[in-house]
Amino acid sequence: MPIDWYDEFVDLSYTPAGDDIVCLFSCTPASGISMKEAAGRVASESSTGTWTTLHSLPPRMRDLQATAFEIDGQYLKIAYPIGLWEEGNAVQLLSGIAGNIFGMKAVDQLRLIDATLPQAYLKHFKGPHFGNDGIRELTGIRGRPLTGAVPKPKIGFSASEHADIGFETWMGGFDFVKDDENLTSTSFNRFDDRVAALTEKRDKAEQITGEKKSAFINITADTETMKQRADLLAAHGWNYAMIDVVVTGYAAVMTLRDYCSDLGLAIHAHRAMHAAFDRDPRHGITMQFLAKMMRLIGVSQIHTGTAVGKLVGTPQEAKVLADFLREEKVQAVPEMALDQNWGHIKSAFPVSSGGLHPGLVPDVLDIYGSELVLLVSGGIHGHPDGTRAGAVATMQAIEAWQEGVSLEEKAKKAPELARALEKWGAYKPI
Repeated sequence: MPIDWYDEFVDLSYTPAGDDIVCLFSCTPASGISMKEAAGRVASESSTGTWTTLHSLPPRMRDLQATAFEIDGQYLKIAYPIGLWEEGNAVQLLSGIAGNIFGMKAVDQLRLIDATLPQAYLKHFKGPHFGNDGIRELTGIRGRPLTGAVPKPKIGFSASEHADIGFETWMGGFDFVKDDENLTSTSFNRFDDRVAALTEKRDKAEQITGEKKSAFINITADTETMKQRADLLAAHGWNYAMIDVVVTGYAAVMTLRDYCSDLGLAIHAHRAMHAAFDRDPRHGITMQFLAKMMRLIGVSQIHTGTAVGKLVGTPQEAKVLADFLREEKVQAVPEMALDQNWGHIKSAFPVSSGGLHPGLVPDVLDIYGSELVLLVSGGIHGHPDGTRAGAVATMQAIEAWQEGVSLEEKAKKAPELARALEKWGAYKPI
């Protein structure tokens, strides 16, 4: 009698069923383990298998068994029957396809690249409350990117200082002021005080400019505290809440999605800690899969990098991420993405941020187009003439891209942009 049964989880002639969840992995087997055996071990551990043959199993267990059905070099595809998964429970899905398998001795490196989510699985999820069209209706912003900035440094300002910088940001033409990931409710900048100060400055900016202004205010904490903070935002007339979605976890985000929706709040998702598991190209989980899961459970936007700023990520990765969030149907990209039909799940915005300034705006828009949230923070606050001028310069850079003219040409009649180019040019920070 054989000791293990991993080979029973590999069938290279298998054709996935229409309601299978199909996962794409890259895998480096441990020494002495073939790719076929590694594939069987991953499929086994993430579904109905264990390390040894069992005395007896109900016949129906075969119908729940995952199948590794394609091996191509370091890449493998595994199909999971829909019956394995609890309806509407994204946390349980991750416990399977992104759980124990990363700790197996049989693989030196394993990376979950993507998973195709069939309609039979999607139908139990609500997705984003608003969708991108709804966000544009909510904000009144059409025909250009949504724009925002974090007061910099990202932490250290008092609530009133933070709001003062926010006011200058709004007055320069930006739509949003954003908390950064590690600003919650500190001794020098309490959440309640920041909300009150920003509300006063928002109302003033709206009265002066006649434009809608908003903010991504960070409610990140335990789930009950986040609910209380969301209540406060709604009471002050805000339309967004920001959550550090990786550190709070999928379960908390799923809970807050419905809670915020009931309050009329969209969710801005900051991805702090993502690179702890997505930066290594051979191990962990890709950022595009994280973005896919966040769209599934209902955030309205999530950070996706710039490809030209200070954070890692290539232009192709940024484009794939944007497609995962914005498109109804996503076409497979070899070794990067599988086909995905989102059906009823609404769209979400990619958020480009990290080391941007006016001189880099055209490069970002060439990658993303105009359907994004563009965050330029240090690149407005470091402007030689201050935050307001920096925001104006960024809006001028967006106009130049829309008009199809170079920044240098635009700067001839845009003094704020000219000053920005004098300082940064096309400098790409690292």
